[in-house]
Parts: sequence; C-alpha cells; structure tokens
Amino acid sequence: MALKVLGTGLGRTGTHSLKIALEQLGFGKCYHMFELFSNPEGLVEFEKAEKGQEPDWDKLFTGYLSAVDYPVARYYKQLLAKYPDAKVIHTTRDAEAWYASCVETIFWASKPDAGRILRLMVKMPFSSTVRKRFPVLKYDGKLLDWEFGRDLKNKAEVIKRFNQRNEEILKLVPKERLLVYNVADGWEPLCKFLNVPVPTTPFPKSNVRESFKEGVKKIATGEPLVMH
Repeated sequence: MALKVLGTGLGRTGTHSLKIALEQLGFGKCYHMFELFSNPEGLVEFEKAEKGQEPDWDKLFTGYLSAVDYPVARYYKQLLAKYPDAKVIHTTRDAEAWYASCVETIFWASKPDAGRILRLMVKMPFSSTVRKRFPVLKYDGKLLDWEFGRDLKNKAEVIKRFNQRNEEILKLVPKERLLVYNVADGWEPLCKFLNVPVPTTPFPKSNVRESFKEGVKKIATGEPLVMH
C-alpha cells in the first residue's frame, strides 16, 4: 500500500501532533519514530537507506498510509521518488524555540549520560524488549550526529543546519505537492491541502516535553509505548 502523505519536518516541530491529526483525518496508521521503537526490526530498512541501498519501503510501511518524523524525514528524497503521488507536509517552527525544545527532549534522549546508560545496561539482561530497542537508541544518536554534527551544544551550527535543511526541502519538493505547516495554525490549512472536511474536534496537541520524557523512560524500561 503506497503512502499518501509524507512528513519531512524534524522532531519537535509538531510531528506527533501531526501524526494524530492525520490518523483522525483518515490518513493513518501514521508511521512515527515511536513506531520504530515498538517494532525495532524495521531498523534494517533505514540502515539500508543510509548505506545507499534500496530498502523494502512497502514492507516497512505495510498497514500505514502516512509517515512523519525521524527517521522517515531523513530519507525523504528516496521516499519522494518511491511514492510520487504522496503529498508532502513540512512542519516547521521558530528555530530558537525548536532548539530550546530539542535540548530538553531529543538531544537529551539520544545522548544519555553515564547514569542513564548504566540503568539501561542493568535492565537489558532481563528484558528482551529493551535489548531489541537498544540498536534503535544507538541509531538515534547517530542520526543527530549526521544531521547536526557531534556538538549539539553548538547552537549556532545546529540552527544553521536546521535552516539549511528547511531551504533544501522548499527547493526540492514540487510546490504543488508541498504544504509548509505550523501545527499552531490548526486544522484549516491542513484540511485544505489534503482536501478533507475540517473536524469539529480541537486540533491535537501531543508529545509535550513532559510526555516525551515519560515516553523515553518507557523505551528504556521495556514498557509499551502510548504517547499523549
């Protein structure tokens, strides 16, 4: 089944809220980073993409009509070619606010301190789920290195790369396929772009910093992932 919607925005630009919104609008299930932690065997396909090999995208996205967030967003060029009819939603936000959010969430999660690593190592022998998720955690850390460099505290460099990536997507994605979207704008622009009715329910607000950190703790303890 081909993807109908592809998200190219990075984490902390409202990608999880977009995931929920797309599912409510009939474009789900929607693939998101937390799907990979729930089904870690999918990592092999992203590793193929990183090596320039041809992943089995159709196998990875079986049962999904849309995909957003990392690691999908990193391989958007391959996915644009694979699914030429998919509409593209590029979530973005103010770069300063985005960086501040990343420091407390994505950067914190993907670059754990010694104490968190030790707790994870202690848990691994007793949990097959944690053992399966561990390679995904390592991959997440590499993703950030590839995207922003190894020094995530270098705010100017990270924001420069964030802005460069936004500019690249605006140049590469055909305008008729692309919506540049701020989730704060709610249902109207999203529904207009997707040509679907506007729901009467409020637009979802999900994965705020506190719930993100709670989700990361569940990843490290092997608990099922239910994000809000």
